[in-house]
Amino acid sequence: MKKNAFFGLLIAASVCITCSTSQFKDLQASLPDLNGIADGAYRGGHDIKGTPVKVTLDVVMRNHAVSSVNIVRHSCSPIGKKAETLTGEIVKQQSLDIDAVSGATASSKAILKAAENALQKEQ
Repeated sequence: MKKNAFFGLLIAASVCITCSTSQFKDLQASLPDLNGIADGAYRGGHDIKGTPVKVTLDVVMRNHAVSSVNIVRHSCSPIGKKAETLTGEIVKQQSLDIDAVSGATASSKAILKAAENALQKEQ
């Protein structure tokens, strides 16, 4: 009887993880036309529903380019912190078309979407 209960919990946990993963799996982000964005700092955020992942960040623009991305708040699991390296990649590549950090997909997607949200408001 105990063995069946264990497998039931294991299946329930697996279904739960699959449900929350599907909510952000297809989430995409893209930079708007940077030529229309003035110099300054722009705040954006994104929460992944059904997960503990919440991101608030500032995107700093200089001469119509992203000069820095600064995380203000990032609520996540410890492994999600690995995704914070994406801020440097956004600056380096001047793009949000960046692969998610392995093991930190939700945080990766939230960071990229928060950057998009920061700059979309300025269009």
